[in-house]
Formats: sequence, structure tokens, C-alpha cells
Amino acid sequence: MSVLYTTVPHEQIFPTDSNVYGKQMMMEHNGIPVLVEQEEEGFSYRIVKVMSSDPSHFLRDDCCPGTRISFTPQQGQL
Repeated sequence: MSVLYTTVPHEQIFPTDSNVYGKQMMMEHNGIPVLVEQEEEGFSYRIVKVMSSDPSHFLRDDCCPGTRISFTPQQGQL
């Protein structure tokens, strides 16, 4: 067994299957950039990561990782 001390994200060192990342996309939720993962049913998403550089965005309950959100695309989107 060995210990790896690094600042590189876990996902880059131990990549998962590429189809996991195929369900992820960037979007804005209430004006906050987030990385979301599409769930099985339609336009339902789960927030994976907050991508903002504003520290106050990380304290908001409506956009914390694991939160489920719905997104209905407008005409011309997607």
C-alpha cells in the first residue's frame, strides 16, 4: 500500500468510465454556475459541484452538491 499526496483531483488520477462524464454538463442555477449530472428521468439533474469563485455561493442551500433540480429547456436551447 502506498500514500499519494497531491493537489490533483481524485477524478484525474483514478478516472471513472467515460459514460459517467457523458451525463454531466455545466449550467447556471439561480445565477450560480454549477456542474450537474442528468438523472434517468427527463430533465431532472443533480448538482455535482459548484463552479463559482464567489465564496457566498458555497453557503447557499439551493445549490449545494446533491441537490436535485429540474430544468426545462426553452425553445432554441439544447
